[in-house]
Amino acid sequence: MSSILEGLSRAFSLILHPTAELLAIIVLSLKVSGSALVVATLLGLPLSAFFGLKKFPFKGLIISVLNTFMGLPPVVVGLFVYLLLSRSGPLGFLALLYTPSAMIIAQTILAFPIVTSLGHSAIVSVDPLIRQASMTLGATSWQISWAVIREARHGIIAAVIAALGRVMAEVGAILIVGGNIAGFTRVMTTTIALETDKGNFELALALGIILLSISLIINFGLHVLQKRGLPKVSS
Repeated sequence: MSSILEGLSRAFSLILHPTAELLAIIVLSLKVSGSALVVATLLGLPLSAFFGLKKFPFKGLIISVLNTFMGLPPVVVGLFVYLLLSRSGPLGFLALLYTPSAMIIAQTILAFPIVTSLGHSAIVSVDPLIRQASMTLGATSWQISWAVIREARHGIIAAVIAALGRVMAEVGAILIVGGNIAGFTRVMTTTIALETDKGNFELALALGIILLSISLIINFGLHVLQKRGLPKVSS
């Protein structure tokens, strides 16, 4: 018990007086996860709007596939990206393996189905009266679509936040494609795994506390957004 308390004490001391190594790891983690989230959002939200507002053949099948991909095993994604980017792979000429770019690609693949599927769910959950009222007022198809999307905005933001939570906690895929190279591809989750194996609990605990704090902030933001999305009840 004393060793745990001592480790926590040292971890908090490291957080209050961060080293250059710790700051570099945190910055790279935020940069990789943030970049992956931006790419997944830019690709996923237009698709979620299209799936939610339009009817076309095999739509149900595509949505089912997206829902399945929400639970993709990270190590499988890492293996897939590794094979693509390896020297003998189809994209090997890009020389992206064991770089932050490879980590961003892997995290984007993990975040994309979450943004798209949950964004679609938010849009199709909008009250049909919104669409009907817009049509009654003579709105164009673009204006109707925009009205539905605006109504679903809280659910869409929640989808993006959920995807951020997924990529921030990711370790398997980025460990495979990033290599956990010190000062280059080492992020919070991979550092926690490495330092725990080495018995360096001080750094591992410090990063764990920081990662938990970020997760807490993300979940608190999601809670606030969900509360804002609830209809007000007049007394």
